[in-house]
Amino acid sequence: MSASPATDATPPRPARRKRPPARSVLVEVERVAVELANLAGAEISNALGGMMAVRYKGDKASEQMWRDPVSEVDSRVEQLIRARLAEKFPRHGIIGEEFDDQQGDADSFTWVVDPVDGTTNFVNGFPLCAAAIGVVHAGKPVAGAVWCGASHALRPGVYHASQGGKLRFGNDEVTPRVNPAVQRRLAGVPRPIPGRGGWETRKTGSAALECAFVAAGVLRAARFEQPNIWDIAAGLALVTAAGCRALTQVDGEWVPFETFEPPYIEGRRGVLREWHPQIIIGRGSARDLVAGFNMGETGEGARIHRVK
Repeated sequence: MSASPATDATPPRPARRKRPPARSVLVEVERVAVELANLAGAEISNALGGMMAVRYKGDKASEQMWRDPVSEVDSRVEQLIRARLAEKFPRHGIIGEEFDDQQGDADSFTWVVDPVDGTTNFVNGFPLCAAAIGVVHAGKPVAGAVWCGASHALRPGVYHASQGGKLRFGNDEVTPRVNPAVQRRLAGVPRPIPGRGGWETRKTGSAALECAFVAAGVLRAARFEQPNIWDIAAGLALVTAAGCRALTQVDGEWVPFETFEPPYIEGRRGVLREWHPQIIIGRGSARDLVAGFNMGETGEGARIHRVK
C-alpha cells in the first residue's frame, strides 16, 4: 500500500509568547521615561502663558477644525524625545502624536509619546496639562511616566511606575488615602454631566492627567470614550501599579484590559495608531458606576454593562 500523500491540514503551531522583560530592564526603561517626562515638563513650564505658534489639525471645512490644536511646543518636545530615544534605544519603536511611527525590532519596546496632553488648556495658559511617556512590550503597557502641571502634592512633577514596581511621584512612593468622611468622590468623564449616586464628575481636558490622578487617588475613576494610544499608554502603567482596575469594551461588554491590539479596519489589519476602544479605570466598584453613565449625545439614561 502506498503512503498517503501529505496534506496541508496540519494546524500551524501557536505563536511563541514573548517573555516579559526582566525587572532590571524595566527599571532602566522607567528611569529614561522619567527623564524624558521631566524634559517635556520643563519645556511646557517655560512656554506656558507665552506667545507661541499654534496650528489646527483638519481641513477648514471640518467642524472639528478649531478643536485639535498643535503648538510649536508639541512638535519641538516630540522631536527632542525622539532624538534622545534614537541615541539610547535605536532599535526600539516610537509612536508619537505629532509625527509618523518609527518601527522597531519585533521583540523590542515601543515608546508611546504625547509631548503635550491637554494642548487646548496649554495654549490658553490653563495649567491642567501633562506630558506622557508610555512604554509598551508585546502590546502590554509595562512602564509609564506622566509629568503633570498639578498633582496631589500641590506642585508639578512626574508620576511614574513600571511592571512589578510601585507608583511614585518623583522619588516618593504614592499611597492613596481615602477620607471616609467624604461621601461624594470625583470621577473623570469625557464631557461634563450631572453626577449620580455618590459621584461628582469632572472633565480636566487631559486624559494622561486623569490617569495619573486616578492612580494617585485624587479621582476615584475615569472613563475615556475614544482615546488615542498616546493619551493613556503611560497612564495605564500607572493605574496598574497602583492596584486600580482597567476595563475596555468588547462587543458591548466591559472586560479587563490586557493589551493594545491593532484594530481590523475594512478587512485589513490596522496599526496601534488606529486603536480607539473605550476605557474605564478606577478602584473597586467605581468601574461599574462610571460604566452606568450613558455617554450619548443626550446625556440621558444609563446602562450597566456586565463585567467579566
